[in-house]
Amino acid sequence: MGKDYKGEQILVITRELLDSLGSFQGINTDVEQYLPSILDPKNNFFMDRAAAEDDPSHKQLIPYVLIRHNGKFVHYSRGKAGGEARLHAKRSLGIGGHINPEDKREDHLGYDTYMAGVEREIAEEVLIDGSYSQRIIGLLNDDSNEVGKVHLGVVHLFDVNGNSVQSNEDAIADLQLSSPTAIKSDHYQQLETWSQFCADILESI
Repeated sequence: MGKDYKGEQILVITRELLDSLGSFQGINTDVEQYLPSILDPKNNFFMDRAAAEDDPSHKQLIPYVLIRHNGKFVHYSRGKAGGEARLHAKRSLGIGGHINPEDKREDHLGYDTYMAGVEREIAEEVLIDGSYSQRIIGLLNDDSNEVGKVHLGVVHLFDVNGNSVQSNEDAIADLQLSSPTAIKSDHYQQLETWSQFCADILESI
């Protein structure tokens, strides 16, 4: 059985929906093929995280935010305070986590509420000194391991216009900014799988 997540509710879609839209392995930048259906309120819902972690018939939606500042991308080491023990000590390009219900949400979730939820979560995890724009640039799927089988990543790009980006919590340790070339040459082997998929397209976004 999975870990006890104390009744945490998280946003999911069915694996059947992903398969009907076109299952894939790795990163897929054809956002319009997937996003309207995934964020259609009739197609997503909240379920108990402890059940979802052991249920590959559902995919937990995970915003995975890449942050670019002056042409360089944030990367960091996942500290032990992070919620996914299977990823501790890995380096990551993506910041984010599960989408949880809030009082103004009901059982499902639409595009605007999802995007607002992502911004709230990022504000909790990093301190961005300046303004930024964001857009969704891809989706991540990795059915080759137990973590990936129950998650679907939604890749956001935050372009920061300002002075700095800093960690705001212990789960984001050793935050650095590096060029796409340096990430591929110096950090690639230490990256978690989703971040390796993202690293492969950094120079093209």
